[in-house]
Amino acid sequence: MAASKIINLAAAVLHQVQAGTPADQALRESLVTQDRHYTAPAERRGISRAVFTYYRWLRWLDPKDSLQKQLEAALVLQDRFNQNPATIKPEALAARAVPDWLKAEMDPVPVDWLRQLQREPALWIRAKAGTGVALTKKLSHMTPATQSSDTLRYSGLTDLYRTKEFQAGEFEIQDLASQLVSLTCAPQPGETWWDACAGEGGKTMHLSDLMQGKGLLWASDRSVRRLAKLKDRAARAKVFNYRAAAWEGGAKLPTKTKFDGVLVDAPCSGVGTWQRNPHARWTTQLNDVHELAAVQAGLLHHLAPALKPGGRLVYSVCTLTRAETTAVADAFSATHPEFGLVSAETLWPHTLNANGMFIAVWRKK
Repeated sequence: MAASKIINLAAAVLHQVQAGTPADQALRESLVTQDRHYTAPAERRGISRAVFTYYRWLRWLDPKDSLQKQLEAALVLQDRFNQNPATIKPEALAARAVPDWLKAEMDPVPVDWLRQLQREPALWIRAKAGTGVALTKKLSHMTPATQSSDTLRYSGLTDLYRTKEFQAGEFEIQDLASQLVSLTCAPQPGETWWDACAGEGGKTMHLSDLMQGKGLLWASDRSVRRLAKLKDRAARAKVFNYRAAAWEGGAKLPTKTKFDGVLVDAPCSGVGTWQRNPHARWTTQLNDVHELAAVQAGLLHHLAPALKPGGRLVYSVCTLTRAETTAVADAFSATHPEFGLVSAETLWPHTLNANGMFIAVWRKK
């Protein structure tokens, strides 16, 4: 497809976003409904890249120009930055790469992180436990992570969802930071764990894999639709040692079971995912951060009684704001002396080449 046609289709997607549709949804709907001539994998990549590049460089663009001209300018900036990041000064990054309100929640804002935000994100996959080395021989362009031989960075152009290995459940597409959450949980075969904010089940499946399918996993979410997606994904991945239950996050828990471990991968502002989802930089607000921090504190408080003595409570959020990370952890430690803090760590995107994540671990005394 000609570059001008990709630009025009990307501009059409941006019109949808400006009308109120989230960028990822607008892309999905546009590429599915367009004439099939437009939806070859290389063409989809070109349109998606143009849209996300636009939001990555939004504050460098002239809003008086047409969307087509802005998209072209953004792609030029991206290529120039890829060749030499020093062409963009730290002062410009601090002023333009992130919204102004962030300074109230991150002080200082690391320059290395700002540079990372302007790079195109890496794609990570998770092989079934113990099969990473074998999978690299089946699929090319795979590089193992230092943290785990089953965590692989993919740098090829093949649509991984269409590979026979994915269809057979041999791997999942999952960011490195998300995988590190489950590795921090370190569930043992035969234990009982609860993934309390499971979503579509990426971490649920990883926990099951680490447990070698032995023991019991509870997976809950407030969205029945997401739990239905988990059921489909688990069937493909041959994950069977779990029970799914809807839970709104309140004081009434879906089970009276006492757990060896509870993972609270809480809803958050997603600041740690801004490299992968640059549109969210311009839609997330400071009041969202504070509202979500209250939700996170409530989740931890309600889940605390579900732990056995000696059980581990793991809190993770893919954000970097103070209110949702250290402030939540400090408040929980202060109000729940029956839990001892084991560790609290911020995983930075520029260190991982992945999403940002905060992980805190407590043990019930």
